[in-house]
Amino acid sequence: MPTAQQISRINDVVYEIHRDTSAELSGRFLASIAAYSEQHFHRTFHAVVGESVHHYVRRTRLEQAANQLMFDLKRPIIEVAEQCGFSSLSSFSKAFKAHFEMTPGRWRTYDRSKMSASYSTDPEIEAAYKRLQTAILPIPNLVELPDRPVAYVRHLGYSRSIRQSWQTLKVWAAAEGRPFDMQLGLHHSNPAWVSLEKCRYVACLAIDTPVLRRGLVNSMRIPGGLHAAFDLTGGYGELLPYISKILDHWLPASGFRAKTTPAFVHYRKNQFLEQDEHFDLTFYLPINV
Repeated sequence: MPTAQQISRINDVVYEIHRDTSAELSGRFLASIAAYSEQHFHRTFHAVVGESVHHYVRRTRLEQAANQLMFDLKRPIIEVAEQCGFSSLSSFSKAFKAHFEMTPGRWRTYDRSKMSASYSTDPEIEAAYKRLQTAILPIPNLVELPDRPVAYVRHLGYSRSIRQSWQTLKVWAAAEGRPFDMQLGLHHSNPAWVSLEKCRYVACLAIDTPVLRRGLVNSMRIPGGLHAAFDLTGGYGELLPYISKILDHWLPASGFRAKTTPAFVHYRKNQFLEQDEHFDLTFYLPINV
């Protein structure tokens, strides 16, 4: 069982990976972030995350590339590959085909309605997708956001189990005497092709002073910049369909490009904490021209 200190150090590494996937993310460099020897780092990363650091970095890069290929049809594939940390088109194409079972070019033109959607493993979420097929998205506001320091708890999988991370954060805030009113949720994964049990979610609480004692709860900064802001309401299971509609329909027609920094929500009503499991929130999608 990983210790709180090990979780904290590996969380620093995961943050570094997601901060810039185009960077040189060698085992030696990431081990230095965790302040471990390289050999000990690899063992500890696998114990905390559940997969090797090499596999985690490659999967993260490929998932980001899949998003870019789908939503930015005019960008050359080699640019997408380089932005997501691949040194050559051939190495990218080989890794992409091994992961998604088709070439990057084929991925761009493939009819994804023929694919078995990952969310079909959850009947409740699948029903929400079908129910909201014809839902009309609200018109977003375009806003410039500052970097935002947060305390956070990472969670693997998208289900009601996310409630545990929010409860951990709530207990920590009470013990620290911090307000629990600015709740943010980071969405790293696109549920259209990332299985729900592998979707990466981060429960976050905005803070104005540093986290001094790190363990299960750590701190980072959510990157600012230009975002499209969508005000959304609904019940448990309905947020993912809305996010998919934004990525699949609004983004390609908008003239904007999605950045590789994570999208996030600002909860006014958090479905993982409310008894009626309803949400009222703003979904922020990082974009550029």
